[in-house]
Amino acid sequence: MINKIIIIFSILLFLTGCTGVGSKGIFGTGVSIAFDPRTVGTQVDDSIMQKNLSARILLEDKKYLLSVKSKVLDGRIFLTGKVDNPEEKLRITKMAWETSGARSVRNDIKIKQEFNFKQSAKDILITSQLRTALVFNKKVKAVNYDIDTYKKKIYIYGIAMTKDEKDEVIREAKEILDVEDVIASIILVADLRIKKD
Repeated sequence: MINKIIIIFSILLFLTGCTGVGSKGIFGTGVSIAFDPRTVGTQVDDSIMQKNLSARILLEDKKYLLSVKSKVLDGRIFLTGKVDNPEEKLRITKMAWETSGARSVRNDIKIKQEFNFKQSAKDILITSQLRTALVFNKKVKAVNYDIDTYKKKIYIYGIAMTKDEKDEVIREAKEILDVEDVIASIILVADLRIKKD
């Protein structure tokens, strides 16, 4: 009974939230509506996108109510929080990209894990090697990709301009020493569901 009351209270609190209120939170200092450079229409669109995405994440699993947060600014989606494994992070990232009107997704969700210094150091090295390879590869726009490595598996999220670019990113990842698997969630620009006015 107490759990139901807490869930109902949380949902009501969630549904009554406003966009544009000056506050401090996980994304730093909020923007006062009087100084918000976005048009009222953009603020409304962002609010609708945020509520839609938050509802979809909550439907995926109720535990995300407190562990995952989302924010939408000018069609750009920011995700923070903690999940149990990389597959959950990948699912939430896909949900964000599938949100109608999404222009970009910044995923800062962390994966809960028992700290293992040797494994963490190896994963950080693999991530930095791939990041460096993409920066120096003229066929790839490196800023379009987020990279996570977990137990020698590379998870890549992002947008590729062409299929050749997508293939090049995956090829670079597979060439890194000690990588056991590459899991790519790369969307082609042509497949984005952005409505042009």
